[in-house]
Amino acid sequence: MDLNIKGKSAIVCASSKGLGKACALALAKEGVHVWINARNEETLKATASEISAAGSGQVHAIVADVTSEAGRDALFSACPNPDIVINNAGGPPPGDFRDWGQQEWFDAVNGNMYSAIDMIKRSLDGMIERRFGRIVNITSVAVKLPQAELGLSNGARAGLTGFIAGIAHEPAQHNVTINNLLPGFIATDRLYSLLKGRAAASGMDEDKFLDGFFQKVPAKRPGDPDEFGAICAFLCSQQAAYVTAQNVLMDGGLFPGTF
Repeated sequence: MDLNIKGKSAIVCASSKGLGKACALALAKEGVHVWINARNEETLKATASEISAAGSGQVHAIVADVTSEAGRDALFSACPNPDIVINNAGGPPPGDFRDWGQQEWFDAVNGNMYSAIDMIKRSLDGMIERRFGRIVNITSVAVKLPQAELGLSNGARAGLTGFIAGIAHEPAQHNVTINNLLPGFIATDRLYSLLKGRAAASGMDEDKFLDGFFQKVPAKRPGDPDEFGAICAFLCSQQAAYVTAQNVLMDGGLFPGTF
């Protein structure tokens, strides 16, 4: 399917690896010009080369921390009028909420709530004026299925979800959509880092723990980042113009509820 977004411009946040990289790659394959960013210049350049080789869209690498004001300034200086914005940032560390103080909470809210809101603030009116815009916020299945050790992520991402619910409807009349994409257990470095920690805490053999863990997912496997990127690209398509203000689960059937 031709998604009819060739030649559009996209900022894809935190995109040198993992879910951000998968989204940037999927968009570039559709001919979208992508601006990717990360703090690590070496990793970022390697990713830019990989995406350039696989896609037809131009790839621009910006060394920037999207959770900082200066980082967002750098992104919009490089791409002032994005047609597509993919909001993404590394999740806060797991732990026990009793150990978290004010700074830990401020960092989590800044990284996984405020930074995305500021990206939207900077890009939304231009999209409305041009009568095309696609904003996708990568959140987490934890918004609907919270996990105790991920309390910082649960709280910050749920806050972003509530904010989006309040602003996503009005722009639809201008062909501007805002959706949240909720990954479950996708095969990324962050997932395996979390699971290795759980395996160590349980005292189980790591491979045995992982096998048992994924048996709890109806699909019986982790998701592939390329599958995630494909869903993101579709939400950015011309064909998805009537899909907005939604929380789209990509979790292999993990969430057991009706809604």
